[in-house]
Amino acid sequence: MGDPAGIGPEIAVKALACQSLRSTCWPLLIGDTVSTTEAVTLTGSGLTARPVLNVADATFEPDLIEVLLIDEFDRTAHQYGQISAHSGDAAFRAIEKGIQLAMAGELDAVVTGPIHKAALQAAGHPFPGHTEIFAHYTQTQDFAMLLIYGDLRVIHVTTHIPLQQVSRALSADRVYKVIKLAHEACQKLGIPTPRVGVAGLNPHAGDSGLFGDEEAKHIQPAIEQAQAQGIDADGPVPPDTLFPKALGGWYDICVAMYHDQGHIPLKVIGLQMGPGQSTMGLGQWCEHYPGSTHHSHVRGSRHCLRHRRQGYRLTRQHDPRHRTRG
Repeated sequence: MGDPAGIGPEIAVKALACQSLRSTCWPLLIGDTVSTTEAVTLTGSGLTARPVLNVADATFEPDLIEVLLIDEFDRTAHQYGQISAHSGDAAFRAIEKGIQLAMAGELDAVVTGPIHKAALQAAGHPFPGHTEIFAHYTQTQDFAMLLIYGDLRVIHVTTHIPLQQVSRALSADRVYKVIKLAHEACQKLGIPTPRVGVAGLNPHAGDSGLFGDEEAKHIQPAIEQAQAQGIDADGPVPPDTLFPKALGGWYDICVAMYHDQGHIPLKVIGLQMGPGQSTMGLGQWCEHYPGSTHHSHVRGSRHCLRHRRQGYRLTRQHDPRHRTRG
């Protein structure tokens, strides 16, 4: 459900009101019926919130939102939009329950709602975000955040740390592990021989050390190690070049060095529909945020640039900007 004092319950109710969703899965909301009922009233969905104590108790009837109870949220003590330890703890325990059920085989996938990190911290849970919670409870050492919008895939070497700490957090070993995770992620997504584009940290990827030495010290050695393992890795590529090339299909996945380096380009093109987000490295399953599906205009530009990779001259016929719209 996410934070019950935020927009999580409303998003969940709107999603579960889509009958097309019911044809693809059996949804079960982990949270509380008070917040769910309020969200039903707010959205006018016409559904009924029904509490269940176990996954086996759910009937998955189309007019019901079955809520696997954690605790009832005391709405009288809190208001929407207000940060509190109580709501942070409720959000955390819903995530924790989802992980436990997935690891026990009672759930096939987990979709997480939005949380407030300050509320999480106020509740005494020292995690900077969903990614780290999932990694902790699955005892995963090597993991990374992956964003997906259409054919643009971005995986991160560092995430929720201050920008001034990014350089110190980089190492050749960490960058190599994320390149390897990127390669494996694409293979799991059905791309047998993915091309991995690796971003530099500094402007112009350091410009031969003029603007920084992280590329030479950490990123280039990691790329060479990946290449030695048979991974088709390329870089360090200046970030302002990497992402346009990826949009055009030059790369199947991008490795970003820090949070905003990877998030900004993806959200610029994908925020209207909402990018998909996953945590890679969690054994045989991963955690997902609500995301978008493939869009034809992204595929068009991807094919356009692939003609150039394969040695063909780009023509108006290949350029998606000149295609007739239906």
